[in-house]
Amino acid sequence: MLGWPVGLVGDNTKVKALDGQPPKKKGSCNTASMSDIQEAANQLLDVNLHEDESSIQVTDNGLRSESEQLQVIIGATVPTGFEQTAADEVQEKLGSSCKISKDRGKIYFDVSVERLAQVHCLRSVDNLFVVVQEFKDYQFQKTKEEVLQDFEDLAGKLPWSDPLKVWKINTSFKKKKTKRKKINQNSSKEKIDNGQADKTDERDIKKEFTNNTLDSQILDYYENPAIKEEISTLVSDDLASCRGDTDEISKEETEPQVLKFRVTCNRAGEKHCFTSNEAARNFGGAVQDYFKWKADMTNFDVEVLLNIHDNEVIVGIALTEESLHRRNITHFGPTTLRSTLAYGMLRLCAPQPTDIIIDPMCGTGAIPIEGATEWSNCYHIAGDNNPLAVNRAANNISSLLTKNQIKEGKPSWGLPIDAIQWDICNLPLRTGSVDIIVTDMPFGKRMGSKKRNWNLYPACLREMSRVCRPGTGRAVLLTQDKKCFTKALSGMGRVWRKVHTVWINIGGLHAAVYLLKRTPQTFVHPSQDGEKLLGNAKNEDD
Repeated sequence: MLGWPVGLVGDNTKVKALDGQPPKKKGSCNTASMSDIQEAANQLLDVNLHEDESSIQVTDNGLRSESEQLQVIIGATVPTGFEQTAADEVQEKLGSSCKISKDRGKIYFDVSVERLAQVHCLRSVDNLFVVVQEFKDYQFQKTKEEVLQDFEDLAGKLPWSDPLKVWKINTSFKKKKTKRKKINQNSSKEKIDNGQADKTDERDIKKEFTNNTLDSQILDYYENPAIKEEISTLVSDDLASCRGDTDEISKEETEPQVLKFRVTCNRAGEKHCFTSNEAARNFGGAVQDYFKWKADMTNFDVEVLLNIHDNEVIVGIALTEESLHRRNITHFGPTTLRSTLAYGMLRLCAPQPTDIIIDPMCGTGAIPIEGATEWSNCYHIAGDNNPLAVNRAANNISSLLTKNQIKEGKPSWGLPIDAIQWDICNLPLRTGSVDIIVTDMPFGKRMGSKKRNWNLYPACLREMSRVCRPGTGRAVLLTQDKKCFTKALSGMGRVWRKVHTVWINIGGLHAAVYLLKRTPQTFVHPSQDGEKLLGNAKNEDD
C-alpha cells in the first residue's frame, strides 16, 4: 500500500546566487602596462553588451504586445457526452465562453495567444487545434467534381496568417519542453544518485533561472503542483526572442527548411457526394501548391484539419501531436480508462475539500490518479479484487511520483492516494465513511460477462450504499451494460436516486455514466431485513 508523503528536501542556493545578468567583460587591473586603447575597447564592449540587452528587451516587449492583441479561436476534441463539462472547465480556468459544436465531441472558444500555455493544461480535452476559418452553412455543389474543385479553390482564400503564427509559437513550446525535460532529467539524476547539487554549467543555470522566473507568473494561476510540468514547459516566454536562441534563429533564417504536412478530413453526414479521402486529397493538393510544402503522411510538421459535419465546414491546424489524455498511465491493463474521461466523471460529482473518494474497481487506477492530481485536497483510495490490477495501479502511482520528482529535481511530497486489494461486495470500510464513489464497472465484454453482471451489479450497489454517506454521498458509475444496471438500480430506490445520465461513446461502444445521489435513509443489512420480516410474520401468527 502506498502511504502519505514523508518529506521534502532540496537546495536551490546555487540558482539564487545568480543575478540573472550576463557577465561583463573586464580588463585586468593588475597589469601596469595596460594601454588606454585596451581600456577604451573594454568600455566599448560593456556599452555594446548593454545596448544588446536593451534591443532584446524592446523586441521582447514588441512581440509580447503583439501576442496580447492576437485573439484566436481554439477547437478542442473532448469525450463525447462531456462537452458541457469541458466548457465549464474552460470558463472556470480561462474565463472564456465556449461554443459546443453540433458535431459531438468538439468545443470552440476564443483565447489570446498569451493564454496558450493554460489551454494545454486543460484536463478535459483530448486534442487541440487553431481554427483557420469556420463555415456555418457551406453550400456544397451538386456534383462530386464541382465540390472537389471548390475545395481546391478554398485553400488560397483562407486567412492562414494568424493560425500559422499560433502554430509556430506552439511548436516552439514543444521544442523547449523536450529540451527542458532532458536538462531536468540529467540534473535530477545527479542530485538523486550522488546527493549533490547539479553540475550544469553557468549558462544552463542562467537559462533555467530565467525560465523559472517567468514560469512563476503562470504557476500562480494554478495551486496544484502536480500539473506544474505542463505549465512550466509551456510558458509564454517563448513568444519573445531570448538571447541564447538568437544563433539558432539566424541559422534557420539562412537555411530555410521546407515544411512537411498532411491533411486529415473528419466527415460526418449522409448527404455528401464525396468521401473523406477525396476531400483530403484535393484540398491537400491545393494547400501544397499554395505554400510549396512537401506532403508526408507520417513524418509531418503541420497537420491541416478539414472537419465537415453536414453543412458545417471548419478548417484548422492541429496543435497536439498525440492526445492529451496520455498523461498519467504507464502500466496499461485490458480496459484502461482515458484520463480525460476520468476527469469528466470526477467533475460530475463536484468533489469538495476533505472528501473521501474511492474507486472500488480501479483497474489501472486512472480515476483515482486523475482525482489525486486535480483534487489534491481530497483523499483517494484505489481498490480492486484482482491483484494484477492493484499492482498496475500502484506502479502507475509510483511512476507519477517519480515523474514529479524528476521534474522538480527533489523528493516529491507525494499524492493523497492509496492502493489496496479488496472485495467489492465486502469493502473493508466503515458504514457511511465515504463521500464519493467513482468507478468504471465491468461491461461484460473484455472483463467479466453479461451473465455475471446480473448478480454483480445489485451486490455492488448494495455495498456502495452501505459505505456511502447518507444524504450527501454521491456516486458516478460508468457501464455499457445499461439493461442490467437499470434493473439493479430499480431495486435500490430506497438508498439510491438517479440524478443525471450522460450518454457517451467509448471505444465504439455506446455507454452511460450515471450520477446517483445517496438518500438520507440509513443502510439496513439484508439479513436484518429478513429478520424483521420474520418477526412481523410471527407477530401476525400470534
